Amino acid sequence: QVQLVESGGGLVQAGGSLRLSCAASGRTFSTYAMGWFRQAPGKEREFITCIRWSGGTSYYAPSVKGRFTISRDNAKNTVYLQMNNLKPEDTAVYYCAAASRGAATTMRNYDYWGQGTQVTVSS
Repeated sequence: QVQLVESGGGLVQAGGSLRLSCAASGRTFSTYAMGWFRQAPGKEREFITCIRWSGGTSYYAPSVKGRFTISRDNAKNTVYLQMNNLKPEDTAVYYCAAASRGAATTMRNYDYWGQGTQVTVSS
């Protein structure tokens, strides 16, 4: 069992930066691939980025590549999402998720989800 708690969301102006954190409980955190998804009002939840259990490989959606960076610290049971050059269209609730079967871009591959943290980007 893995419990995930996101933090770091808030209100930021366009062009600004935020760093989200996702703290995980459980001794097996380092065996899970981790992902970040987001859901804007009236839209489906979408994949943003994921990282393998080792932290060696990550994948990004085209909409965030070059602006967002995922990283993890297995010693702290935490995964991070550094978001730079934020745009109003990045406004959404951001969720972290854990996958036991490896890094993936689809929601169905993830076993555990956090409650989400709101990110609002003003123009």
